[in-house]
Amino acid sequence: MRLDRYDIQILQILHQQGRITKSGLAEAINLSISPCWERVKRLEESGVIEGYGARINSELLFKRSPVLLEVSLKQHSAEAFQRFESAVQTCEEVVECYATGGGVDYILKVMCKDIDQYQRLIDNWLDSDLGIERYYTYIVTKTIKQQRQQLNFDQSLADEKT
Repeated sequence: MRLDRYDIQILQILHQQGRITKSGLAEAINLSISPCWERVKRLEESGVIEGYGARINSELLFKRSPVLLEVSLKQHSAEAFQRFESAVQTCEEVVECYATGGGVDYILKVMCKDIDQYQRLIDNWLDSDLGIERYYTYIVTKTIKQQRQQLNFDQSLADEKT
């Protein structure tokens, strides 16, 4: 999908201000409301815009302990990866999971109410024979920096035609 400068401006603004009004967005990119909104709909329908949401400060609602986890599997087959990834997908304590290269197979961020809950989760995974060869646990003691991912668009990739 080719994006022009208006599309890029729309994405940048919606990324920062997801609750902006239709008229506010149109004014910000200097288009009338109807063509601006047609562009937004096209970006949604194409999957470039996946959805909208609110950032919730869960620390105000309930205390949870973040734990980072490195996992290496015994086998490196499609079946072994699928089995582990399916378990991760259904585990609500896992909030992020990345398949990685170079030493470990996965890095996960797990949020539990306490370390006991985390250990019960690990024990369950080991008893379930998910193929875990070894794992390393890192207890987060302090968050130094946490922010939403910033989008940086290379204007040279944009089609300048309107």
